[in-house]
Amino acid sequence: MKKTFLFIFFVLIMLACTNSSKETNISSQAIEKAIVALSENDAANRIMLEKGVKQTAKLWLNTDGSETEFIQFCIDNYFSDPKEKEQIFLKISNYLEAINGNYNEMTLQLQRTIHEAADTVFPIDELFAAYDPGSHFSDDFYANKIAFIIALNFPKLSLEEKERLGEDRLAWAYARLGDKFTTRIPANLQQAYSNALSDADVYISSYNIYAGHLLDKKGEKKFQEDLVLLSHWNLRDEIKANYNKGIDGLDKQQTIYEVMKRIISQEIPQEVINSGDYEWNPFTNTVYQAGKSVLATAENTVRYEKFLNNFNASQAIDKYTGNTYIDRNFSEDMEISVDDAEALFKAYLSAPELKAVGKKIADRLGRNLEAFDIWYDGFKPRSNLNEIKLSEQTRKLYPDAESMEKQLPELLFKLGFTKERSGYIAEKVAVDAARGSGHAWGAAMKGQKSHLRTRIPAEGMDYKGYNIAIHEFGHNVEQTLSLYDVDYYLLNGVPNTAFTEALAFVFQKRDLDLLGIKNDDPEKEAMDVLDKAWSMYEICGVSLLDIAVWKWLYTHPEASPEALKEATIRLSKEIWNEYFAPVFGIKNETILAVYSHTISYPLYLSSYAFGQIIEFQLEQHLNGKDFAAEVERIYRLGCLTPNQWMLQATGKPLSSESLLIAVREVL
Repeated sequence: MKKTFLFIFFVLIMLACTNSSKETNISSQAIEKAIVALSENDAANRIMLEKGVKQTAKLWLNTDGSETEFIQFCIDNYFSDPKEKEQIFLKISNYLEAINGNYNEMTLQLQRTIHEAADTVFPIDELFAAYDPGSHFSDDFYANKIAFIIALNFPKLSLEEKERLGEDRLAWAYARLGDKFTTRIPANLQQAYSNALSDADVYISSYNIYAGHLLDKKGEKKFQEDLVLLSHWNLRDEIKANYNKGIDGLDKQQTIYEVMKRIISQEIPQEVINSGDYEWNPFTNTVYQAGKSVLATAENTVRYEKFLNNFNASQAIDKYTGNTYIDRNFSEDMEISVDDAEALFKAYLSAPELKAVGKKIADRLGRNLEAFDIWYDGFKPRSNLNEIKLSEQTRKLYPDAESMEKQLPELLFKLGFTKERSGYIAEKVAVDAARGSGHAWGAAMKGQKSHLRTRIPAEGMDYKGYNIAIHEFGHNVEQTLSLYDVDYYLLNGVPNTAFTEALAFVFQKRDLDLLGIKNDDPEKEAMDVLDKAWSMYEICGVSLLDIAVWKWLYTHPEASPEALKEATIRLSKEIWNEYFAPVFGIKNETILAVYSHTISYPLYLSSYAFGQIIEFQLEQHLNGKDFAAEVERIYRLGCLTPNQWMLQATGKPLSSESLLIAVREVL
């Protein structure tokens, strides 16, 4: 998972916000006077000129100056000479890179203790982690008028206007600078949003279940004594790891699913969260200590309190942007409307091919499907491998973070990168032992390293940690190529987080190849298609629920944590009954509500769904080509709009239809 989306979000906010308690005082007459004055020297660019003046006027407050001062400001600071404009643009790019890079480094250091497993977390650490060093930066940018200069000369383009830019790289870079100053948000609200996200992140990062202390429905222990699983990521992965393990494997899966349901309903006892002091039977919800049952306290609504904190902090910003957090996340950040996203998810979830895939899974399992089979992993080659032996291999290879960092060039070389390029990319990546499940934290300035973080216990990196590490390394490769090798700094990155997830999935798929484990099964390609189809099924469902809960909150903004919990459970059942019950044959399951992303990464799940679509299209494009050369070419495209990126990368628009066509061919 790409952790840096949080930082990038508030950097973009801080480049576009300040306290706006007073209204603008610029009349339409003053705007027209400024446009006429500027048109005398640049009549050919009147459309863009008008955009710049109007955008600047919208941002200009009483405290920024009078109408006369506004008009004179426009006359004094408009760049009519194209060569001068390009020269100034490059200077602005360099300055922004320095600012973003140093804020990124400060945030990285302030959050290091809560993200890395190297130190004890004290309350003071959480306070520093929640501090946003850039929260007042934009106040200064508006005060010194730099924000207005940028808005005037590089106004925001609509999505349709961006789509018409084609392959004009400088025009794309200008457009991305135009996205920076479009609203003004009070710094205290920005800090409150940062605090809410940080608080939710700390909560989720410490939500461990001591599986070795779980009791199954017979009251017996099934898991190894020292097994600790982070919710929901490791719980899900443990379910995946127990396919083809017979009745014991099924018992473990059913036990973990009971844990998940207790988390969702908040009936889980507080005593068993991140603690190994008790035994717990999630089927009866009974807690034991020294063989005797003890009185326990339910978590109640803490999970939903964290969700509400994020919503309230986001909603407080709405009136300064003119839209909702849902629209900001989709139409602005992802540059895909929420309506289009929902339509795509619903169309895929309704595909008749999924019933046939579900029947094939049930036949392979020799039983009826259960709700946790949304994570069926049997199509993957690793599902037939012994994870204990895999973990023995990964622990030997990667006993600590340093050993993995040293071997990053070799991993890239195995993927087809030249030794020179392998060293070039790998030297820009640092590996850290993560406190949570793992993430990738990108650099924001040339000269910095991106960070690969995954769980590395004292005995070494197990297979789960390794699998996550390869996923995060895919992010790091994207982060490096799209920063260091892109032609303009303002084009660094990718269209949205789905596109970095796509490369992370592409890397993760090759994790066994990198261990020297080859799959010569002639059915491999068919199995890969079925695996992607089923995985897409799951992630579309949870993404749809994520959106539905946020929409519900916007219609019930005064909701209590208890009401949010009830709504989340109700909506999860409704989505399950409409799209999953016809395939699974069971109703009213709540499993879609277990994802931790909904608490610590608001509305991020849709990025995974789009990431899987993009991954499939990328894999089809990469098939038969020089993998490394194409990856380098594609991720140098930088931050275009999603559809333009896909067209220039693969020659085809973004669509899930190719995946369904492939499924039909396999079936």
